Amino acid sequence: MDISMTILLMLLILDMNIEVLREYCLSKKFVRESFPFDESTLVFKVFDKMFALTNLGGELRINLKCDPELAVQLREDNSAVIPGYHMNKRYWNAVILDGSVSDKLIKQWIDHSYDEVVKKLPKIKRDKL
Repeated sequence: MDISMTILLMLLILDMNIEVLREYCLSKKFVRESFPFDESTLVFKVFDKMFALTNLGGELRINLKCDPELAVQLREDNSAVIPGYHMNKRYWNAVILDGSVSDKLIKQWIDHSYDEVVKKLPKIKRDKL
């Protein structure tokens, strides 16, 4: 592999870190963060509904809500995607942020999770978005 291809791959697969992850989640409309479970599990909610949670200790991973059929497909296609720990495995995936999945794809999955939650909100709340 030549040097330009290596640089391109490095630009496409940037290691997601907690600051980038947090900033991206909080950039979405009506999102707030909290620690409702313990001091090391950071939860992101749109209005009052959780769409993402991440750990602040140990291996960085994020749990994201997902369409059930897509959830299975993502697990089959990506070794870094596993059923969501302590979550309904039908709707939640955990993504291990080990650098094997591009930041762009992780952000798309965060967007999907946000959208999955938003579409279940009451119409009055959806209209505010």
